[in-house]
Amino acid sequence: MKILPLDPLANRSLEALLAFLGGVRTQAEGDGRPRLVSIAVEAERLDPLAVLESIFEPAELHFYMERPAADFAVAGAEAVVALECAGSGRFAAAAEFVRETLARTVAVGAVTVPFGGPLFFATFGFAETAAAGAEFPAGRIFVPRWQVARSGDCSVAVANTLIAPGADIRADAERIWRAHAKFGAFDYAAPTFAGALEGVVAEEREVGPEGGYADHVAAGVAAIRAGRYRKIVLARARDLRATTGFHPLRALNSLRERYPDCYAFSAGNGAGASFIGASPERLAAVAGGLLRTEALAGSAPRGRTAAEDAAFARQLLHSAKDGREQGLVLESILRRLANVGVTAAAPGRPRVRQLPNVQHLCTSVEAKLPEGVALLRIVGELHPTPAVGGTPREPAVAHLRELEPFDRGLYAGALGWVDHRGDGEFLVGIRSALMQGERARLYAGAGIVEGSDPAAELAETELKMRALRDALLG
Repeated sequence: MKILPLDPLANRSLEALLAFLGGVRTQAEGDGRPRLVSIAVEAERLDPLAVLESIFEPAELHFYMERPAADFAVAGAEAVVALECAGSGRFAAAAEFVRETLARTVAVGAVTVPFGGPLFFATFGFAETAAAGAEFPAGRIFVPRWQVARSGDCSVAVANTLIAPGADIRADAERIWRAHAKFGAFDYAAPTFAGALEGVVAEEREVGPEGGYADHVAAGVAAIRAGRYRKIVLARARDLRATTGFHPLRALNSLRERYPDCYAFSAGNGAGASFIGASPERLAAVAGGLLRTEALAGSAPRGRTAAEDAAFARQLLHSAKDGREQGLVLESILRRLANVGVTAAAPGRPRVRQLPNVQHLCTSVEAKLPEGVALLRIVGELHPTPAVGGTPREPAVAHLRELEPFDRGLYAGALGWVDHRGDGEFLVGIRSALMQGERARLYAGAGIVEGSDPAAELAETELKMRALRDALLG
């Protein structure tokens, strides 16, 4: 990426912006290849979700990711350049798309601040190929036309546009100029959510036969005892139909307020469907050459009193079943990182991570990222972890396709972003729902190992699903 030491918006002249874009168009005409132009400006403290609400269009791609406890949020809407990919090479194809796009990118303005410069937003489904008629492809990565981010006290607004040979640069310049004026003094007028849900559900049903989940857990335990695999993660899905429409961003605001230690996220497919959730699980993050991931597995409820809560936490720490489940996840992560030359370190004992409705065992993993190893390669190596698939991976994933009566789509997939520095962050798409119009499909899963009890696993998924349902219905 070519970073130019200028800001075409600094002197508040549309003509200066036109001259800059004209120069880029001349470069594009020189070799017949379009250029991606990225113009970043620092702004007063912005709420990216509020900005996304103001520009939200169901017919456009969007992506949102926030972790309130970490004090960051990022949003992007509309696609300037995009790629859909599938198969075993989808992560490699996405990484090559990033490399090729950046080779033809000109960036100016506040490029060095957090989230400055173009961002690549990516969604990868659980499976390598998408089912017929699926709302999302197996893999998609795109650069948005508009992106807004906040990291601590720093806020940045970025306009991305593609300048092709012979492009109408005045139309591009005027669009960027209007956006610059808008973000310079953003109007937080309350958005109108047409058809926003008021908590009325007309129909609710389990996907698959009633009671089928407990039977599937029993089948998984039997397969473990037979030596087919050591762990499998089985999911449930429940369909809701409301009397009025769901609005993904209204639901998203509820999720981020209820679960500040989780990743609140939303991905829109550009055809009216959105996949949203509040995931507690980071898949992988890279910042300044340091890789972070985590092993998250094993669950216990929260207590009604401090004493009961502490008792549940201690029971979780000493549970042989939950410890075995968490250990399998950690073992797999370390082994798969070693496959790509990453030597990772992890503390010897997991800690209890407490969320508003559930507690988990968690082990943080850190490593120095070797030169030439891209974040997307790490994501492709780790996904799906035993926390959402099973171990060994291949037989477990093959069996869950037989047991689950629905296609997962983006559920338990990898969603995140990459920037021009190679930094980025991906979450695991759990505690999530697919929304379109007046319909929503809720997902929840549980890890099955030796000693798992079907009734207890059903209760765990019910706890997770109820929390998501309450947030969506508000």
